[in-house]
Amino acid sequence: MMAITRRAIVQAAAGAAISPLAARALAQEGTLKISHQFPSGTIAEGDFRDRLCRRFAADIEKRSNGALKAAVYPGSSLMKTNSQFSAMRKGALDLSLVPLSYAGGEVPETNIGLMPALVPSYEVGSAWKTAEVGKLLAKTLDDKGVLIVSWIWQGGGVASKNAPLVAPADAKGMKVRGGSREMDMMLKEAGASVISLPSNEIYAAMQTGAMEAAMTSSTSFISFKLEEIAKHLTTARNKAYWFMFEPLMISKEVFYKLPKAHQDLIMAVGAEQEKFATDAARADDKIVADVYTKAGAKCYDIDNATLGKWQAIAKATAWKDYSEHNDTCKALMAAAQKLL
Repeated sequence: MMAITRRAIVQAAAGAAISPLAARALAQEGTLKISHQFPSGTIAEGDFRDRLCRRFAADIEKRSNGALKAAVYPGSSLMKTNSQFSAMRKGALDLSLVPLSYAGGEVPETNIGLMPALVPSYEVGSAWKTAEVGKLLAKTLDDKGVLIVSWIWQGGGVASKNAPLVAPADAKGMKVRGGSREMDMMLKEAGASVISLPSNEIYAAMQTGAMEAAMTSSTSFISFKLEEIAKHLTTARNKAYWFMFEPLMISKEVFYKLPKAHQDLIMAVGAEQEKFATDAARADDKIVADVYTKAGAKCYDIDNATLGKWQAIAKATAWKDYSEHNDTCKALMAAAQKLL
């Protein structure tokens, strides 16, 4: 956590017998830690979520003249995927880029981050930040000890081994990973058996046959190399009922220990990453189809009629259930629907 400044280290070194090794250790302690579950790359190449974290780290260091630094820990190398949100709430983790709905078991309101067919496009997702739903969601997370730094939405689809999963009728009898409690509710209603696990565990589950199909973002389909196993891909190139909110977030406890200038810099740089994220996510919706086609898989797109079928199931199951959970969930759902 960012508890010790470079100035403090210099002053300590000047006034006491502090070794260079100890000074370096203190400096490292003063570096913000950013955790995520995605494959490691560079600032120029690789999974855009890893790249975004590296861009963010580089920008805050440059613009603070080295006073504010961050280190990126990819591939769940710092802590387990499902532990990140809770750790931020407690101040045990500084920042994380993680699917918000992964916190659904701990904070049920966060399940709106992967609500089937509620966000049908990037335009609607982008509108959340300044709309009533976004303000309410940000306040809800603030109350739980977490602040949103970058608002990131990703389109996604379905990769499957044995048969395509495009329309609701295709799901009957299929073992599917939906990615959230609400997505799973819609799949169950369509006749699927649901599997729950983080996206970085999809490959192994599909390889062993424990799962036949998986829903996740276009970027994850590329990064986790599922084209090596899947023979069918339903893309987000046209329409999508699978849109995930995957923000970069910071621990409120950690954030408010920082100087005001550093707080402002973090939020400014975070906001600047949002266009990069949207452009990259859109590009991946198209790239993933090329990757899978080259690997010999068949690709499918969702039209308005198919989207409508999924949305009808979602309204009767996931949307209804979420709204009935508590007053905040009800308010979030009502506010989100105003953007449709």
